[in-house]
Amino acid sequence: MPRGLVILLGAAAAVVTVAGIRAAAWLIAPTLLALVIVIVISPVHKRLRRHGFPAWAATLVLVLLVYGVLVAFSLVVVVSLARLATLLPQYSDRFQVLVAETADVLGRLGVGSAQLRDIAASLDVGKVLSYLGALLADLTGVTTSIVFLLALLLFLSMEAAGVDARMLEIAADRPQVTVALEGFAHRTRRYLVVTTVFGLIVAALDTVALAWMGIPLVVLWGLLSFVTNYIPNIGFVLGLLPPALLALAGNGWQLMLIVILVYTAINFVAQSLIQPYYVGDAVGLSAAAAFMALVFWAWVLGPLGLLLAIPATLLVMVVLVDVDPHAGWVAALLRTPPRASRKSAARRRRKAGGERRQRGDQHRRA
Repeated sequence: MPRGLVILLGAAAAVVTVAGIRAAAWLIAPTLLALVIVIVISPVHKRLRRHGFPAWAATLVLVLLVYGVLVAFSLVVVVSLARLATLLPQYSDRFQVLVAETADVLGRLGVGSAQLRDIAASLDVGKVLSYLGALLADLTGVTTSIVFLLALLLFLSMEAAGVDARMLEIAADRPQVTVALEGFAHRTRRYLVVTTVFGLIVAALDTVALAWMGIPLVVLWGLLSFVTNYIPNIGFVLGLLPPALLALAGNGWQLMLIVILVYTAINFVAQSLIQPYYVGDAVGLSAAAAFMALVFWAWVLGPLGLLLAIPATLLVMVVLVDVDPHAGWVAALLRTPPRASRKSAARRRRKAGGERRQRGDQHRRA
C-alpha cells in the first residue's frame, strides 16, 4: 500500500477516534480519573495485604479513605462558595469606583466617552448568558461525574487485587505491552505523588500568605491553588486570578500587585526550580508538548481534561508509541532528553571547546 494512502487512512482513523472520545467524554473522563486514582493508591493496597489485611478489608479501607477526602473537599468548596456569594455584593461599590477610574485612565490615553459607549454596546449580552448557561450545565455534569466516579472507584479498587495475575498473563504473550503498562503506572504514580506533595506545600504557603495580607476566603483559594497545581503551564494563573481580583476590589492595586508577586515567587521556586528535580524524567514531555496536550485534552474531555492532560498523554504514548519499536522517533520528538543525556551532551560540548582552544594555542605557538 502506498505510504501516502497509509498516512491518509491513519489520519482519518485518528479523527474518528478523537470524535468518538469527545462524544463519550462524560464516560471516559471520570473513568480515566478513577483509573489514575487507583494506580496511585495501589501500592498502599499491596502494603496492607502484606501486613495481613484481607483483600476486601484493604479495598474497603482505601475506598473509604478516598471517599472521605472527596466528601471533605466538596463540603469545603460548597461552604466557601456560599460565603463568596454573600461576600461579593459588598464589593459592588468598589467595582463601580474601579470602573470609573479605568474609564478616566482610558480618557487620558485618548479613548473618548463615545468610544467607550461603542465598546459597551458591542458587548453581546446573549453570548454572556449563553456562556453562563453552559457553565451551569458543566456544573451539573460535574455533579453527575462525581457520582459516577465514586462508583467507579469502588469497582476498580475491587479489581486491583487481580492486576498482577492479569499482567503475568499478558507478559506471557506480549511482554512489550506489559513493560509499557508498568512503565505508565510507575511514571503516572511518581508524577501525581510528587505533584500532590508540592501542591500541598504551595497551597499551604499561599494560604498563609493570603491570611497575612487579609484576603477573605483563604481556605477556598488554598484549595484552588492545590487543584490548579495539577494543570501544567497555566494552572498557576488560574489559581492566582480570583484572590488577586478580590485584593483589587478590597484594597486596590497595591495589594493586588503584592498578591501577584507573592504567588509568583512561591510557585516559581516550588514548581520551576524544586519540583522538576523530584519528578525527574517520569513525565519527560517538553514544555511545548505539555501545553499542546493541555489544550487538546481540555477540548476533548472538558474541564477534567485540564487535570488529566499529563496522565492521558502518557497513556496514549504507551498505547501508540512505547509498544511499537518503530515509533521511537515520536517519543524523541515529544520528550525532553533525560538529565544524564543532557549532562553528557554538555560534557561533550565542553570537551570539544577545550580541544578547539588547545589547537588554537598550538597554532599560535607554531
